[in-house]
Amino acid sequence: MAEHTQTASLTRAQRLDRLPFTRPHRRLLGGSGIGWALDAMDVGLISFVIAALGVEWGLSDGQRSWIVSAGFVGMAIGASVGGLLADRIGRRQVFALTLLVYGLATGASALATGLVALIVLRFVVGLGLGAELPVASTLVSEYAPKSIRGRVVVILEAFWAVGWIAAALIGYFVVPGENGWRWAFVIGMVPAFYALYVRLHLPESVRFLERKGRVEEAEAAVRTYEEAAGIEPVPSPGVVEESAPPRWRTLWAPRFRRRTAALWVVWFGVNFAYYGAFIWLPSLLVAQGFSLVKSFEYTLIITLAQLPGYALAAFLIEKWGRRATLAAFLAGSAVAALLFGQATTVPAIIAAGMALSAFNLGAWGALYAVSPEVYPTALRGTGSGSAAAFGRLASIIAPLAVPWLVGRGGSSVAFLAFGIAFVVAMVGALFLPELKGAALEEE
Repeated sequence: MAEHTQTASLTRAQRLDRLPFTRPHRRLLGGSGIGWALDAMDVGLISFVIAALGVEWGLSDGQRSWIVSAGFVGMAIGASVGGLLADRIGRRQVFALTLLVYGLATGASALATGLVALIVLRFVVGLGLGAELPVASTLVSEYAPKSIRGRVVVILEAFWAVGWIAAALIGYFVVPGENGWRWAFVIGMVPAFYALYVRLHLPESVRFLERKGRVEEAEAAVRTYEEAAGIEPVPSPGVVEESAPPRWRTLWAPRFRRRTAALWVVWFGVNFAYYGAFIWLPSLLVAQGFSLVKSFEYTLIITLAQLPGYALAAFLIEKWGRRATLAAFLAGSAVAALLFGQATTVPAIIAAGMALSAFNLGAWGALYAVSPEVYPTALRGTGSGSAAAFGRLASIIAPLAVPWLVGRGGSSVAFLAFGIAFVVAMVGALFLPELKGAALEEE
C-alpha cells in the first residue's frame, strides 16, 4: 500500500524520468533529429555555395562574408525570439514553423539573380534556422529519462553531422555543375515539407502542456510513454499552475546570473571558432591552391570525423558529467585549431582538420545537452534560445573577421584566434552547474 501511495504521488515529469528508453523516445529523437540534420545541411551548404559563387559571380571575400553573416544575423534574432515563443505557444508549434520558414526561403534562394537578393533571403533562412535548434533540444530534453538525458541530447546533436555530411556530398556532386548552387538550394527546400510531419506526429512537451492548463493532453502524452514501457499508468494528482510569462530579464536575476553568464561565454566562443573555421574551410583550401572539387573532397573527409566525436561525447557525458566533458572537448578543440593553422601538407591538413571536427562537434553535443538543463520549465526555451542568440553574434562576426585575420598572417593567425576562442569557452564551461542524473527544475 505504501508503494502504491508513493507511485501515486509522482508528478508527470517524475513519471517520465523513471521510464526506460522506448519506441516513443526513439520516434521523438528520430523525428527531431531529422529536422536537426536538415538544419545542418542548410548551414553547411552555404560554405560550398559561397566558394562556387566566388568563382561564378566574381565575389570578393567581403561580399561572400556578408552572404554568410546575413544568415547568422537572422539566426541570432530567430534563436532569441524562437526560444521565447517556445515557452509561450509550445515547443512543437515553433519547431514546425521554423522548418517551414527556412525551407521555403532556401528554395527561393535558388532564384536569386544578384548579391542583395541572396543576402536578404539568407537573413530569412537564418530566422528559421536560429529558432529551430534550441527549441528541438528543449523538447527532446524534457522527454528524455533523467539517467540518460545528456546522452540522448548529444545523440540528437549528432544528427548535425549527418546533415553536414549531406551538405558536403551535395557540395561535391552537385555544386560544381552548371547552376549547381541553384540546385543545391532546391534540395534545401526539403524542410518545408518535413514541417507537416513534425506538426502532425511529434508530441508537445508535457511540462509545457501542464503549465498551460492542458492537463488531459499532458496525461495522455505521459501514458503513451508509460504504456510503451509496460508500466501501469497512475494519474498524477493536482494541476501545475501557469506561471508568469517568461521574460528575458529573469535570466539575470540573482538565482540565474552566474549560469547565464557562463553559458553565454561558452556559446560565444564556440560559435566564433566553429563558424569561422568551417564556413570558410572550402574557400581557405581553394586559396591555398587546391581545386574547387579537391577542396570539397577534403572538407567531406574532415566532416566525417564529426561522427566519432559525437559518439565519444555521448558516452562520456553520463560518465564524466556535463561540465568535465564540455571542458575537455573544448580543450581538445583549441589544440586541434592550433595544429590546423600550422598544417601545410595534405596529410597534416586532413589529420588536424579531422581532430578539430571531432573535438569541436563533441563540444557542441555537450553544450546542447547542458543548455536546457540549467533553467526551470517556464524559462527553459527562453534561456536556451537567448544563449544561442548571444552565440550567434559571434557567428556573425567570425565570417567577417576571417578575411581580415588571413590578411594579417594567413590561416595560422585565423586558427590561432579560433584556438583562443575555444580556451575562453572552456573557462566559461567550468562555471556551469553539474546536473548529471538530476531531474529538470520545474520552478
